[in-house]
Amino acid sequence: MTSVLDRPQGRHAGTAPRRRLVVVGNGMAGARAVEEILARGGAELFTITMFGDEPYGNYNRIMLSHVLSGEESDADIFLNALSWYRENSITLHAGVRVDRIDKFTKHVFSNDGRVTPYDTLIIATGSRSHMPPMDGLYTPGGSVKHGVFGFRTIDDTRKMVQHAQQDHHRRAVVIGGGLLGLEAAYGLKSHGIEVEVVHSGGHLMNAQMGPDGGAILRRSVEALGIRVHTSSRTTAVLGTDRVSGVSLRDRDDIECDMVVVAAGIRPNVDLAVLSGLPVERAIVVDDRLRVQDEDDIYAVGECVQHRGEVYGLVAPLWEQAVVLANHVTGVDTSSAYLGSRTATKLKVAGVEVASMGLHGPELDTDEHIVFSEPSRGVFKSIVVRDNKMVGATLLGDSRKVAYLTQAYDRGLPLPEERISLMFDVGGPGGDAGVAELDDGAQVCNCNGVSKGALVAAVKDGCTTVSGAMDATRAGKGCGSCKLLVKQVVEWAADGAVEEDPAASYYVPGIPLDKASLMAAIRKQGLRSVSQVFAALAPGSAEDAKSKMGLASLLKMMLADQYIDERDARFINDRVHANIQRDGTFSVVPQMKGGVTSVQQLRRIADVAEKHKVPLIKLTGGQRIDLLGIPKEDLPQVWADLDMPSGYAYGKSFRTVKTCVGKDFCRYGTGDSTKLGIEIESRFQGIESPAKLKLAVSGCPRNCAESLVKDVGVVAVEGGRWELYVGGAAGAHIRKGDLLATVDDPEDVKLLTGRFMQYYRENANWLERTYSFVPRVGIEHLRAVIVEDSEGIAAALDGAMQASVDSYVDPWSERADPLTPGQFRTSLPLTVLPQVPVR
Repeated sequence: MTSVLDRPQGRHAGTAPRRRLVVVGNGMAGARAVEEILARGGAELFTITMFGDEPYGNYNRIMLSHVLSGEESDADIFLNALSWYRENSITLHAGVRVDRIDKFTKHVFSNDGRVTPYDTLIIATGSRSHMPPMDGLYTPGGSVKHGVFGFRTIDDTRKMVQHAQQDHHRRAVVIGGGLLGLEAAYGLKSHGIEVEVVHSGGHLMNAQMGPDGGAILRRSVEALGIRVHTSSRTTAVLGTDRVSGVSLRDRDDIECDMVVVAAGIRPNVDLAVLSGLPVERAIVVDDRLRVQDEDDIYAVGECVQHRGEVYGLVAPLWEQAVVLANHVTGVDTSSAYLGSRTATKLKVAGVEVASMGLHGPELDTDEHIVFSEPSRGVFKSIVVRDNKMVGATLLGDSRKVAYLTQAYDRGLPLPEERISLMFDVGGPGGDAGVAELDDGAQVCNCNGVSKGALVAAVKDGCTTVSGAMDATRAGKGCGSCKLLVKQVVEWAADGAVEEDPAASYYVPGIPLDKASLMAAIRKQGLRSVSQVFAALAPGSAEDAKSKMGLASLLKMMLADQYIDERDARFINDRVHANIQRDGTFSVVPQMKGGVTSVQQLRRIADVAEKHKVPLIKLTGGQRIDLLGIPKEDLPQVWADLDMPSGYAYGKSFRTVKTCVGKDFCRYGTGDSTKLGIEIESRFQGIESPAKLKLAVSGCPRNCAESLVKDVGVVAVEGGRWELYVGGAAGAHIRKGDLLATVDDPEDVKLLTGRFMQYYRENANWLERTYSFVPRVGIEHLRAVIVEDSEGIAAALDGAMQASVDSYVDPWSERADPLTPGQFRTSLPLTVLPQVPVR
C-alpha cells in the first residue's frame, strides 16, 4: 500500500534552494528525529521526504500492549497522524520500503520503483521481532505457520486480537518472559485466553532485574492466572498447517492454538548491509550519530550501534535524536552523544517496574540495600558503590523512582541513612523531591519528557495537568509516570493549577457533567448509548470506556424505555456472571437476607456436583458462590439452579446481610431477617453508579455489620430503627452517618429507596456511597430525603418505583440468548475502565 502526501509548493519561492533530507523509517526514532529538526528551523533548511514500511503515520509502539488488552484503541496510540506530515510540508511515502541506497550518487531506491535523491540521509529502520530457531515455525512454503505471531507492529497486534477473539481459540503460549512477552501474555489474558509463558532465562525479565526480583514478579504474574515456565526453551511449534502446540526441551508438550514470539528484537540492518554501510551488531555511528566514514548519512534508534552498544529502549532514542538534529541543522555542531545510562520505568502486566544499572553487588565493597515483601508483590534493591548509586530495581512500588533515577544519572551523593533511598524517611519525597529534581531529569521515559519540558509547558500557559500532558506527551505512554507528572505541574504552577474541565465529565467520552448530561438526554429523548454519542459527541468515535457508565445511567433514568445495545456492556453484564482471572465465571444465586432452605442447599449441591464446580465459597454477604464455571455452561447452570440472580457482578444493588433477628437471638429487638428480605425483594438488581451493599441488624450489637454498609439498618429499643448511610469496610473503613430514626419498617424501606435514588441521580460514575455521603453532606441528605426540603421526595419515590416495576431477572436469558454468541467462549470483551479502590 502506498500513501503519498505531496508537499505544498511555492512557500519558499525566491529563496535559496533547500537541501533534500530523506528519512528512511517512520517509526518512533525517525519521526522524533524529524520533530527535533523542525524544532530547530529545519522546515526552512530542508525539503523533507520520509519512507515508512507501514501504511500509517507514526505511533507509539510501547502502547501496543494496551491495544492488545483493549485498554486503548488503535487511534489512541498515534503520535503523528497523516495530517501532521501535510501541515509540516513533509512528503510521506507510507507503506513503501527502501530496498537500496546508492551512497555514491546519493539516491535511495524504493520497492515502488521510485528513485529519490538526497543531500542528507537519516536511517531509522528500527528493529524486528527475533524468531529463534525452532522446528515447525514455518510452513513448507516458507511462510510463518497460521497461529504464530510476532509482537512488533500495529498489524501484528490487530491480527493477535482477531485470532484471540475467535471462539475456537482458547490457549496461547508466549515465548519470552521479558518486557514484551509479559505484556503480550497480559493482553491475551484479557480476552479470556489461557496463557502460558515459556522463558529460557532462569527468571522473568532477567535483563532488567536479578533472581530475587524475578521471583516476586513471577508470583505477581502467576496471580493473574498466567502460567510461567522458566529455564525452558521451545524446540518446536507443533501442527501441520496451523498451530496445535509447542514442544519444550526438558518438559512436556503444551497444547495451544496460538504462539506469540516475544524473544527479543534484532536491529533492521539489511538495507545498510546491502548498501555497503558499516555494520557490526547494528549500523556503526560516531558521537554525532553520523554513519562511520560517511559525511551525509546519519542513523538513529534501535538500528544503531554506538561505542559498541545497541539500545532497545526509547530513552536513548530521544537523546540520540537531539544530537542528530543539532548536527543536521548546524544549530550546535559541538553536540555529542556519549551513550545512555538506561533506566526502565514501565508497567509490566499491570505491575510497576523500574530498573537501572546493576541488579546486585559485583564487588566486595558494594553496599546492597534490599527490601522484599512478596505477599504485596513489592521488591526493592539498591546497589551503592563509593557513596554513589550504581543500580536499582523497584517492583510494585516506584514512588521513589524519580529521585533514584536522578541519583543514578548524575552520581549524586547519597544520604547516610540508606533506608531513605527506598522510603520517605528523611529523604526527598513528594514536593520536596520534585523541587530537587534537575530540569533535565526525565519524568516520562516513554516519550522522553523532562521536568524542564513540563515546567516550560506550564510557563507557556498550560493551566491544567491534562493540558501539560497534551502539550508534552508526558503520561501518554504506559502511564506509570502520571503521579510524578502531576506533582511537577503543580510544583511549577506553585499550586495554581486549574481544575481540568474533563474531571467533571460523568464519562470521559461526553463533555458534560452528570446533571447536564441527564438534562440533555431528557430534552432530546435519547434512549440508547449510541444515540447519546451521536447527539452529544457528534463526529467523535464512540468511547469504549464511557459505554458502561452511560448504559447504567440510561437504565436508571429510563427503566423499561431504555434500548439495550450489547456492545455497551462489560463482559460481566453481557453474560450476567463475574469473570475470574482464568476466564471462567462465578455464579451467585440470590438468597434474600442470607436466608436459605433445605431445597436450595440441595439444589446448589447438585449443580456443583453435576458441573464439577472447582470451588464453592461463602461470600461476605451471606451467599454461596460457585466459581470456575465456563461461559458456555452458564445457561445450563442457571437452569439447573432455578434460582434468581444474586447480582454479584454488576454496578447495582447486590445484597442485604442480616443477623438472626428477634425470633432466635436472645438480644434481638427487631425482626431484621424479615425486613432484610423485604428490602432485597423490593430493590433487587437496580442499576447504580457503583455497587450497593446493605445490612439489617436486629439490635445495637450490630452482628450484620450494618454501620459499615452503603445502607445499614439497626433495630433499637422501643421498636425503632436507625438508618445509616455511607459506611465502608473494604480498602477504606468508614462508619456510616445516621440519616434518620423511624418507628415503622415501612419508613425504613421508603427512606432506603429514596436515598438510593438520590445517590443514583447525583453520584459520579463509580463513586461509592462512602465517598458520596461526605461529599454531599449528611445534613443536606437529611434535609432532602427525610424533610423533603427541595420538594423532590415524591419524584424520587416515583423514579425508584419505575425501576422496581421494570425488573426482569437477567438469568431468564438462558432460554433465549440475545445474540448467537452470548454464551460462546472467547467472546470479545468490552474493557472495563480501571475501577478505583475508594
